[in-house]
Amino acid sequence: MPLAVLSASHTPLMRDGITTDEVRDAVKAGFSQLAERAENFNPDLVIQFAPDHFNGFFYDVMPSFCVGVNATSIGDWDTAVGRLPVASAEALQLSEALLNDGLDVAVSYQMEVDHGFVQIWEEMFGSFAKYPCIPIFINCAAPPLPTFKRARLLGEAVGRFAAATGKRVLFSASGGLSHDPPTPSIVSAPDDVKARLIDGRNPTREMRHAREERVRAAGVRALEGHPSILQVDANWDKDFIAQLQGGNLRDFDALTTAEVREKAGRGGPEVLAWVAAFAALSVAGEYKADLLYYEAIQGWIAGMAMMFAESKTPRA
Repeated sequence: MPLAVLSASHTPLMRDGITTDEVRDAVKAGFSQLAERAENFNPDLVIQFAPDHFNGFFYDVMPSFCVGVNATSIGDWDTAVGRLPVASAEALQLSEALLNDGLDVAVSYQMEVDHGFVQIWEEMFGSFAKYPCIPIFINCAAPPLPTFKRARLLGEAVGRFAAATGKRVLFSASGGLSHDPPTPSIVSAPDDVKARLIDGRNPTREMRHAREERVRAAGVRALEGHPSILQVDANWDKDFIAQLQGGNLRDFDALTTAEVREKAGRGGPEVLAWVAAFAALSVAGEYKADLLYYEAIQGWIAGMAMMFAESKTPRA
């Protein structure tokens, strides 16, 4: 059966971050194109790779990869609260298949996801409940991080599972591209911040508001070119996109997450999700990947990209 990839950047500043009306309109148009491509593909199942931002996963137990058997959106940054339409039986089957394939993934019956999973679906369809899904968390924010090789191998194993289901499966990735949000490091954080990184579940409204205000302030500094935040790097982003389009995914194996953080910012390793999604598609052979939108939006702290890819020789 046919396989495809839908990938898009997310940003907490999409709703009220600083940019021009022209950029906002172009982003909206890009998501409309993505939605049209998704509807034309008409998936039976979406398998989504995405990160978390210390909202659902913490240093008390931080897996590299986790498959959600059940999942709930926490509703940060004006996204909706509620249960995701997880295909629980298929999620369990996928988890077992990955373990048998040598991928030691965790499993969650109570996964909590943030805007990193749901925002792009709400921008496309007004709801994250459009299609049955399997959420796969990739640790992109809490070092030590999984390697790019490991993300590729995860994706390929997911792709083999999907190809055997007989379903039309859409792989999705959200995150990146280059961006440098004010994410604290557990190594250097003060004790109160360190405690939040270890177990910051169920923050008060005041705590969440203060955190969001820090991100908004960072967006202003990014727009002003303040040296405390790396600028979104359009050249780095476009090189990454070109490598995805070229299909030579093994070339990512030599890339380190430390190098990505240095060049593409503290949020740069979220591109692990994109590598995993395209690796999943690659099991069906060569693919064609279209870049539908890209803009380096400094005030949103986001290298904003949207892509859709399909196998050149889709399965019958």
